[in-house]
Amino acid sequence: MLKYIICFLMLLSASLSWSQEEDRQRQLEAVKARLQEEIRAQEQLLKSEKKKEKSVVTVVVQQTAKINLQQKLINTTAKQAKVLGNSMYINQVSVNRLKKDLEELKKDYALMIVKSYKSRSEQSKAMFLLSSENFLQAYKRAQYMKQYSNFRRLQGEEIKAKTAELEKFNTKLLVQKQEKVKLIAESEKEKQELEKAKQEQQKLLNAIKKDKNKIIADIKKKQKESRAIEKQIDRLIRESIAAANKKAGNTTNTTTFVLTPEAKELANDFKNNRGRLPWPVEKGLLTKKFGRQPHPLEPSLIIESSGIEISSERGAKARSVFSGEVSDVQMSPNGTATIVLRHGDYITTYSNIGKVFVKKGDKVSTKQSIGEIYFNAFTNKAILKFLIFQNTTKLNPQSWIVNM
Repeated sequence: MLKYIICFLMLLSASLSWSQEEDRQRQLEAVKARLQEEIRAQEQLLKSEKKKEKSVVTVVVQQTAKINLQQKLINTTAKQAKVLGNSMYINQVSVNRLKKDLEELKKDYALMIVKSYKSRSEQSKAMFLLSSENFLQAYKRAQYMKQYSNFRRLQGEEIKAKTAELEKFNTKLLVQKQEKVKLIAESEKEKQELEKAKQEQQKLLNAIKKDKNKIIADIKKKQKESRAIEKQIDRLIRESIAAANKKAGNTTNTTTFVLTPEAKELANDFKNNRGRLPWPVEKGLLTKKFGRQPHPLEPSLIIESSGIEISSERGAKARSVFSGEVSDVQMSPNGTATIVLRHGDYITTYSNIGKVFVKKGDKVSTKQSIGEIYFNAFTNKAILKFLIFQNTTKLNPQSWIVNM
């Protein structure tokens, strides 16, 4: 009996591991599908850009984004192969164990059948009962015969069940082996695509070397514009904190929000959703990361980004990543707007908005459209600049947004 309990527990453990591995595979498949969609979108942007014969610099930046996405896709496929390999190992262990158990069961069952055959006659059973010394012994012998018959039936059923379980594991293993072959083929294709993209990138870089000084000047000009926007956002954040605290009757602290119980609860909800916040656009490509980084065209130039930039298509809408309140809406000298949303003592900002759908004081919900991103006809892109703060501290949006 103990042996059967142990076998049951081991099979249960294998089944749970199997289920966990399948969940992980589904998650990776979803990430992979999103990356493939982003790569397709990036390819469309590249084709459009090349047809227009616009800035080679823009093409290179878009090509760099595509290369980064392809590298992520390769890494995701590698993770899938690893998870699949772990699952295959678990299933193979289960197959080996089931085969061993099945062999033992069949051996025991065969011995039982032989023993039953030797004492199969009804006369032998009757003599076994009639030779009892008293009624109690006869009753016990009758019970023994009944239990023996039931045990033989249960063993037959267990053999049948284990055979079915073994077939199930073997089928699963076969499917997994086929899936692994497919993943290996996909990985090789993705690596070839990546190499092709890198070669195209190098050709473009070689083509713009002669205009290096002009390009560097253009990069520095854009950096200056970016710093001006970030400076404006920093000012908006401090003004928002000061205004909120003044409204609450506290004017001594201008760098952190004084939270009401409701605001504190909202802040905790926001914090607990770290890594699960939706993208601030429905569809987009991450084209600038958070923090210090070399410029994709001129590695000697280090750029500093307080947030992230997401490129999208004409008509793309910016959307709130969490429920909150519109703290401010400010216009920039170039005619675009920055929308500031408050979530307790957390702040999210959305810059380069061409059309604003909300006003100061409005309540917003998660994924609610708050504005249309400005579309630049020259670059053929709508770029959203997105930042997250806790009070005046800048946070990395990539660690807060899901699958980023």
